[in-house]
Amino acid sequence: MAEEPTVSAHSGSSPSVWRYARASRVHVVIDAAPYFALMQQALMRARQRIMMIGWDFDTRILLGQGRRWWNLPDKLANPARLGPFVIWLCKRTRGLEVRVLKWNFGALKFIFRGSMILDLYRWWRNPAIDFKFDSAHPLGCSHHQKIVVIDDRFAVCGGIDMTAGRWDTPEHKEGDLRRRLPFSPRLFGPWHDLTLMVEGDAATALGDLGRERWQQAGGKPMEPCAPQVSSPWPSALKADFHDVEVGISRTRSRWNTVSEVREIEALFLEHIARARRFIYAESQYFASRLIAEAIARRMAEPDPPEVVLINPLTAEGWLEVVAMDGARVRLAHAIKDVDHRGRFRIFVPFNAAGTPIYVHSKTMIVDDEILRIGSANMNNRSLGLDSECDMFIDAARPGNGHARSGITKLRHALLAEHLGLPRREVEAALEQDPSMLALIARAPRRGKYLEPFALRPLTETERAVADNALLDPERPEEMFEPFSKRQGLFRRGSFLRRPRMEV
Repeated sequence: MAEEPTVSAHSGSSPSVWRYARASRVHVVIDAAPYFALMQQALMRARQRIMMIGWDFDTRILLGQGRRWWNLPDKLANPARLGPFVIWLCKRTRGLEVRVLKWNFGALKFIFRGSMILDLYRWWRNPAIDFKFDSAHPLGCSHHQKIVVIDDRFAVCGGIDMTAGRWDTPEHKEGDLRRRLPFSPRLFGPWHDLTLMVEGDAATALGDLGRERWQQAGGKPMEPCAPQVSSPWPSALKADFHDVEVGISRTRSRWNTVSEVREIEALFLEHIARARRFIYAESQYFASRLIAEAIARRMAEPDPPEVVLINPLTAEGWLEVVAMDGARVRLAHAIKDVDHRGRFRIFVPFNAAGTPIYVHSKTMIVDDEILRIGSANMNNRSLGLDSECDMFIDAARPGNGHARSGITKLRHALLAEHLGLPRREVEAALEQDPSMLALIARAPRRGKYLEPFALRPLTETERAVADNALLDPERPEEMFEPFSKRQGLFRRGSFLRRPRMEV
């Protein structure tokens, strides 16, 4: 058993944890189709305040599971689109407040989102709704959290934004006509994501975090919601965990009088160092030198843990491709040099038609003892530049031992989804042989499957960008340093600088 953390149950004294808080119920939502449907139910149960904090919002998206644009519900009952739905909520529930905070970058693209301009105008006219752009960060940094808090009793934190292109089912069907906006011919590709729903004191803590961020972004201070007995928790939703302690960690760059916070960075290093048997992780990017060094140190051990990392085939957008894909190849090569037991592998998920599934989730499971879900990727931006929030359940914490079985079930469910297998078949296979790498290698390709990420040689340009972390700096001030002063991924004294480690 790992040594118990020294931080007290509700302390913020740890360098890796902002706060611990109890949650009466916790549920992990896999993929955005069920998430949007559950959020519609939770929002309809709001009584005091809805606070939505995100990297992006699109008022044109449909809430509700499996609805097509040509089969919209009666608007007098409840509108399907997010924009009119929020207005309908405010008219339906007297005294309800809605606060929406979005990263300020890309505000002009709303002009090209058709009906969204009209939706925002209607929101602006409604005194119960306040929409604000968040620019409270250094130039080049972003507001990346994905949080929803309802009545300070129910909250969501994870990787899913309420925006276009996120909706998908765990089946990730090819050509699914529901993966598009109303009245739009554009069909989005398959998309995988996760988020965490919490009820109780953990939601109250996220309410504190949200109000603080709102005020930093220039919003008027808000009082906490009044205590209430009723909960916005969707009535038919069965929780994965009951009465469990949840940890909350953050990233925040220094801005004016606001101090820098790098709790998520410290938490990654702690969790990687703590693994005894395995790490299962999903991340949009793998570009952090610190995380790669921590994994490399483990791979160099005589009997290292097994590490399975699920990534998308490639990043989205030319800038992300240049910055993240090259760094991933560079770091993976360096880890391979010390991985003498072949325990570290990156995999890419594909649907049954052979189309790569874009991985947007930010998830880590360690020894079925730690479950971590949030907004932070395994890249430098998430560790020191952008505003991030991760939540985790640690079954080694006092009173959390009962969470182990739920964490195991989630890992099995994720592997089953990616491999196109029934969960019971995954459970039986891992009971016979606990190696996830062996399971993935043996899995038949009769549906969805995982393909090992193919390491390729880097061009000199890609190598220079990766080695100097030009587009994914570790601190805000490094974005404007001259090239000659950059040390990047393979800086002096770096573990990964060594071409090979003798073991």
